[in-house]
Amino acid sequence: MQKPHWHKWTAALLFATIATGSAMAAQKQIVRPSGTAPGGNFSPGILIEGTLYISGQAGEDKNGKIPASFEAEVKQALDNIDVVLKAAGLTASDVVSVQAYLTDGALFQRFNAVYTAYFKDPRPTRTTVVVAKLVGDGHIEITVTARK
Repeated sequence: MQKPHWHKWTAALLFATIATGSAMAAQKQIVRPSGTAPGGNFSPGILIEGTLYISGQAGEDKNGKIPASFEAEVKQALDNIDVVLKAAGLTASDVVSVQAYLTDGALFQRFNAVYTAYFKDPRPTRTTVVVAKLVGDGHIEITVTARK
């Protein structure tokens, strides 16, 4: 009795499907706002399949200066996020998740006052963590995930 040859075709079809699927897999697109230098050890944002992941943004301005008031520092961090969102064609209303890192839990209410002025209802999910120290001299770092 001769063995059927369908298993050879099935294996070939399976291999072709896997190869095509991996070739069609979503490509990561780096989102780098104009005026920012390429390189560094991280990307400001990565866009993949309509979801934007933004690296932690501190409250430093373009000159690397941290504002004197904490509220201005929070606003600057959110403005830095906004620049990356706009570079990807998104807005604050597209943000679905926020992670905030504060160096002092006593700053939470002040952070929240600026945050709630920036993010309107329905607000994104949020996690706020108090940490011992951030890189640099800042008091806050924020990262977000957005989706169109």
